[in-house]
Amino acid sequence: MSPIPRRSVLKAAAVAGAAAQFSWVLGRQDAQAAPRAAEPDDGPVTIGWLEKGGLGAAPGSTFGVPWPKGAHPAGQTFALATADGKDVPVQTWTTARWPDGSLKWTAHAVGPAAAGAEKFTLRTGAPAAPDKKIKVTETRKAITVDTGVIKAVIAKDGERLVESVTRDGVRIATDGRLVLLRQGDLDDGDRGSAKWDRFDGEISGAKAEQDGPVRAVVRIDGKHRKGSRSWLPFSVRLYFYAGADSFRMVHTITYDGDAEKDFVRGLGVRFSVPMRDAAYDRHIRIAGEGKGFLTEAVKGITGLRRDPGAAIRTAQVKGEKLPDPATWDQRVTTRLQYIPTWGDYTLAQLSADGFTLRKRTKPGHTWITAGGGGRASGFGYVGGAGGGFSFGLRDFWEKHPAQLDIRGAAGDEAEVTLWLWSPEAQPMDLRTYHDGMGQATYPEQLEGLNITYEDYEPGFGTPYGIARTSELMFWANAATPSAATLVDQAAAVRTPPQLAAAPEHVTKTGVFGGLFSPVDRSTPAKATIEDHLDFLFTYYKDQAEQRRWYGFWDYGDIMHTYDEDRHQWRYDVGGYAWDNSELSPDLWLWYAYLRSGRADIFRFAEAMTRHTGEVDSYHLGKWAGLGTRHGVQHFADSAKQQRISTAVYRRPYYFLTADERVGDLMHALVDSDETFLVLDPLRKIRTEPYEPDRNALSIGFGTDWSGLAAAWLTEWERGGPKAAKAEARLRSTMETIAAQPNGFVQGSGLYDLDTGKFAVAAEPAVNVSHLSAMFGLVEMCAELIDLVDQPKFKDAWLDYCRYFNATKAEQKERYGKDFGSLLLFQGHSRQDAYAASRLKDEKLAARAWQKFHDSDGYTKAMSWAKTDLEGPAVLEPGYENLRVNTNETALFGLAAIQNLALVGDELPG
Repeated sequence: MSPIPRRSVLKAAAVAGAAAQFSWVLGRQDAQAAPRAAEPDDGPVTIGWLEKGGLGAAPGSTFGVPWPKGAHPAGQTFALATADGKDVPVQTWTTARWPDGSLKWTAHAVGPAAAGAEKFTLRTGAPAAPDKKIKVTETRKAITVDTGVIKAVIAKDGERLVESVTRDGVRIATDGRLVLLRQGDLDDGDRGSAKWDRFDGEISGAKAEQDGPVRAVVRIDGKHRKGSRSWLPFSVRLYFYAGADSFRMVHTITYDGDAEKDFVRGLGVRFSVPMRDAAYDRHIRIAGEGKGFLTEAVKGITGLRRDPGAAIRTAQVKGEKLPDPATWDQRVTTRLQYIPTWGDYTLAQLSADGFTLRKRTKPGHTWITAGGGGRASGFGYVGGAGGGFSFGLRDFWEKHPAQLDIRGAAGDEAEVTLWLWSPEAQPMDLRTYHDGMGQATYPEQLEGLNITYEDYEPGFGTPYGIARTSELMFWANAATPSAATLVDQAAAVRTPPQLAAAPEHVTKTGVFGGLFSPVDRSTPAKATIEDHLDFLFTYYKDQAEQRRWYGFWDYGDIMHTYDEDRHQWRYDVGGYAWDNSELSPDLWLWYAYLRSGRADIFRFAEAMTRHTGEVDSYHLGKWAGLGTRHGVQHFADSAKQQRISTAVYRRPYYFLTADERVGDLMHALVDSDETFLVLDPLRKIRTEPYEPDRNALSIGFGTDWSGLAAAWLTEWERGGPKAAKAEARLRSTMETIAAQPNGFVQGSGLYDLDTGKFAVAAEPAVNVSHLSAMFGLVEMCAELIDLVDQPKFKDAWLDYCRYFNATKAEQKERYGKDFGSLLLFQGHSRQDAYAASRLKDEKLAARAWQKFHDSDGYTKAMSWAKTDLEGPAVLEPGYENLRVNTNETALFGLAAIQNLALVGDELPG
């Protein structure tokens, strides 16, 4: 490759999470300060759009709002109004309650009535009724949703998920269905060309989950079927809003095939579109980059040798119905039959950097190039003056290979396919990337771990049970939309409008344990930390772009560690490749958003939540409920653990958006304590005999229990079907951890699946890992201490916080033994700060600052700037090549800087 003469290199270690938790400790530091307590506040809340532009062409928006404990009783109603006092219909439901039963989080849905306004006020009161109330009716065979503008008939069985979409009695789209192309083998250079089979989505069940008055949700489940074989389960949700002419689809597939012979060649969503207009009144619109569109008619009358007239040409380009051809220049009218009709179009986005666009008249004839570019919006339209169908796939180029097809537009019925996996790309290959290299035994696998950091084990690198969720949007138009409307529709696909409460309101409610406060630059020291946080987020955001961290299975993740010799992330080196939530970047991002309200951070965190909750975790099979440790492939490592699948990473997104799919993921984890019967996380390093027993399961108090606790807490707060069990398990495990001779320092205990309790050890032990608190334990303990009155649990946690960063002599004096060799001292400075705040301990507060500034991870002596570096290029010319020395110590600095937010202005000293 050609050399890049100048290249930016980060001279700082990348550790943003720790910074974000420390930034708000810089305020009031008197020894008398008390921990923050949320004061009940039932006043109005200001709600605004995450990005500028308002609702645009989207059907609606759903958002979450937190409330202080005791502010609102269960069943409280809410009203929404614009800043100038205009009532906006809103639908409200509860997503979480405080232990006293009062509202903790509520979800709110608005439809097109919210269009045109930028700010809203949410207050208690009776909500306004929508002018066009959504109606849901159900029969034995179908569910019908009527928004007042469009009507969708959704099947309960068969292969057609959406039987029809009508507007004013006109059928705009029919036969909405799922398509899967499977290939049985791959041409690896020594075989003939592979054949593929088509499977169609078959419904196993459908139900209305919400039925208005503003929002309706229908869930459809099933598998893809051909003949006697059914596989690749799907779960599809359709979202409708009162008064909307469009609807949203959230589409999830879970891989349950054999990775050696079930290769997905194509995966798509398909609709049929009746074509009623004359060919010259039929229109094709396909979005390219930005606001650019392919704007054509099936039978074009522009650019001809004979001119039908300027008004005729202009009307066709605008998508307007043309006057009778008898009124045109007859030199055109009499020759219309000789103008080709273009019925088929394809836009293929096979990489993050390029798409091709082509068209043909009909099958059996060649394709001609119709354009191309870099990054397509994933949006199109087909129809005519009498009505048409707009369609779009979110994250189109980010989750390449993707494709849009229009077929048969010159006939009686066009067919639209949105390919989530393009059939023109290489088939989806989920085989493991190596043959094991002789690692048959645990000792051999540990040797492999010690060289590539990959924890390999035969049979464990399987994609069976991983999932992926995609978002689509559809409009039933009364006529071909104007150019401006099409631009708005495409924008709604790319960035669905999201409403949100301001950080100031979220902070004062005390949700998430009160672990954050708004961005504060009121002093030079505070401003410096905020600048560092911004610097680190920008770095990772830029790396995702520069390194092309995109693709169907990859988008949303980041890399773990950098290779300073190659000036490249270690994408091909075992456990140093994809991060898979290692050291909780998910939490760093969500707390960064909660503090700042920044849209760019929200979108980055949203993509990560979609990825890590689906791809890095198992949803079927024996490891359902577990996630996979970092690696070259998201499922390759043999460490299948709670710390990756934990609900603590999903909670912020769920409560901010009420996203049902993420809610499903968290609910599915309630019984994941049973996974310890199936798989022992410590099987390769145990020094004493151990066999999993349902009444004596070895479970760690750190990465294991924090994951279980997050699922139980979420189910309890949500009032889910297993809420009583979840609350009981939460309380009993808190009680029996606190009862251990050394509390959290004991390290682990034997858990009884039947009683939900840990056996209390007879003898004290010291088993402390630098990783124990790195995967949500800090966040869970902070929340639980505020929610559940168990003083002994609080004391046990404060003890752990005080002694991790203590001297070995102090540890030995307290526990009879020191903690051994540890890492991540900067990351654990947040525990120092938490304990200092709770205990009013100025000496501990001073240690918190010392560990924060001068230990491992990010230090105040680092250079927080980019410098030029001469050297060989690893990327194509023209791309800036950034470097960062990221490792486990560094990565967790992200958590320390950010999570010290939990003490706010109350850190003494």
